[in-house]
Amino acid sequence: MKVLEPHGMKPEDSLLLIFDGAFNSQAALEREVEPFSQALEEYADGWMPDVVKGKRQRKYARAALWKSLEEKRDGSGTSIGLYRAEWPALDMSFGLWFPPQPPELRILINVKPLSFFGEAERCHRFVEMVRAWASRYPVTHAWAHSSDDAQLADSPSFGRDKKTRRRDGFDKVYEVFWLNLFSPKLVETVGRERMLSTPAHRVEELPNGSVLLVTWPTAADFASKEARLAQARAHAHLRPDLDFDTVLRTLHERSAMLASVEPRFHPDMAPLLSRVVDRAASYERQRRIAEFNAWQPPEPEEWRPAGSALPPDVENVERALQQYSLYAEHLVALLHSEVPSVFKATPESLTDADFYFWREEFPKSRLREAIDEHAVPAIGAYLGEVLVRNLGGKWIPRQKLEEAQVLVGNRVWLPFARARNYMRSRQSLLDCSLTWLYRVAERCRG
Repeated sequence: MKVLEPHGMKPEDSLLLIFDGAFNSQAALEREVEPFSQALEEYADGWMPDVVKGKRQRKYARAALWKSLEEKRDGSGTSIGLYRAEWPALDMSFGLWFPPQPPELRILINVKPLSFFGEAERCHRFVEMVRAWASRYPVTHAWAHSSDDAQLADSPSFGRDKKTRRRDGFDKVYEVFWLNLFSPKLVETVGRERMLSTPAHRVEELPNGSVLLVTWPTAADFASKEARLAQARAHAHLRPDLDFDTVLRTLHERSAMLASVEPRFHPDMAPLLSRVVDRAASYERQRRIAEFNAWQPPEPEEWRPAGSALPPDVENVERALQQYSLYAEHLVALLHSEVPSVFKATPESLTDADFYFWREEFPKSRLREAIDEHAVPAIGAYLGEVLVRNLGGKWIPRQKLEEAQVLVGNRVWLPFARARNYMRSRQSLLDCSLTWLYRVAERCRG
């Protein structure tokens, strides 16, 4: 059964649950796992996994889950993945770690899109599922929230370096999310009476001493003014050392960073920028759109008026043109499997090449010597060939590659000089894109 791959889908916010707890390693393992599967089957409203994946993939059933855990078990632990074949997408894992380290149970759930949890009843059932797990497995730390907003909150570091985070763990309430499970130890640190008097949609003390806290009825509208107000009130109550207005302002700033922005890209660059934006993590997507809305590509500098063109200074013009063609073929050989359109030498193939080089972070991921010696000549020659084939351009060869020109209308363009500027950095791939030079040449042709 083919499953949906949330990481391969268009960047979009999701509901993320992280549940860290413990289990009884002395008890029969199958009995310890049963409460997990029982609550999942009872409360997973519309997002129940179809597939269990251990060493191989099986259709979901308790027997399949147990078999997969057994297959994956080694000396230190076992973990499996659970997925869906249909919308909404699910990326879920369940893992157990055994002595001599402290017995640990970890559940991770990522359901995409977050908008699926816009109904109060569906969210209530999700909370009940987590409550059932927390009642059975002693919780160390657990929360569920918008994945994007959790990223902006810098979870789980919350501004701490790795060493400090490992040392201190969750020794205080660093953040209040939509759904929170506070361990008995943290409850005592905060004060049980204070914890239970938190202003929130739901506050419940569980039999094992942990506390379940839900700030708002639905997860999907976490960024609304009302939900943010509830979140800030809960956080400031649990952390009286924090300033309420500062907490609320920070939450509203995060909401603004996630608010939908309509793309208004430069029309010549929109095909490229749209693809760049689609590669951004979903929590960065709106910020990137806003940045590109304000961005204008710098005017190309790699040209001269036709009257200032340098004359050919090569001994054999035909041989020079053959060399340029050979350089261009090197680019086709380099890109053809990843960028099939490169065979066509069209304006669209330039955009495809621009995106490939940007996606690969080519100027940073390849050796500078190889870029200067091989990539720059290949890119420059290919750009020149596209100008010749599509705009009626004419090569004016020179002994120095960077002086080689392509005459288009009343300008001569310097494709090798452009290629060198293009390959300076990842940002240069956008500022000096092949697409942009071509479009400017096209407009100046007449």
